[in-house]
Order: sequence, then structure tokens, then C-alpha cells
Amino acid sequence: MEAARLADLAVIIRSKNAGPYRLTFDVLLPDAATFKRVKASGVLGRESVAKALSLKPSEVTSLFELESAHAFKVTIRRQVGQSDIGESDVYGCQQHVPLMELLVA
Repeated sequence: MEAARLADLAVIIRSKNAGPYRLTFDVLLPDAATFKRVKASGVLGRESVAKALSLKPSEVTSLFELESAHAFKVTIRRQVGQSDIGESDVYGCQQHVPLMELLVA
């Protein structure tokens, strides 16, 4: 099977606030087979997510797999608190783009 970008496999990839000091990312996939493919690839593991978002692995605070929903949820520490000086995305809705480019084997 040829590698594919996560954006080409997912139905939804989004980011949003998870409080003033956290961001959460949701990846929703169309079916069980695609979910299993993404899970087996490891692209949504702590190290891969941290690398894609230019973070330390310790800044990825939680990872959840929701097999029945064909979904993954990842939460990270914000680099700058919500609405603090230097913060550039108050709602956290534009932070998911690097995850879209992850390659799934």
C-alpha cells in the first residue's frame, strides 16, 4: 500500500482550545480499516506528533484512540497561554495544519 498524507485519509482534522493552557486535536477517519491503518502506522504517537508540531514529547499531554468513532484525540500544552502577549491563535483553530502532512504507510 502506498503512503498517503493524513489529510487525504481523514474526514476531519481540527484543532481547538482545551482551556487557556492546552490545545486539542481531533482526527476523524471514515471507517474502521482506515482507523486501523493510521493506528498501525504510529503517526499519531507522542514522538511523531511532537516532531510535527515542533514540540518536546513531554508537551504532548494526552493521546486517546476512540476506535468506535474511528477517531484520535491529542492534547498538547500551548506554547503561550491563550490571549497572552505573543499568542497568535486565540481559538487554537489553525494549529492542526502540520498534522495534515503526516505520512501514513
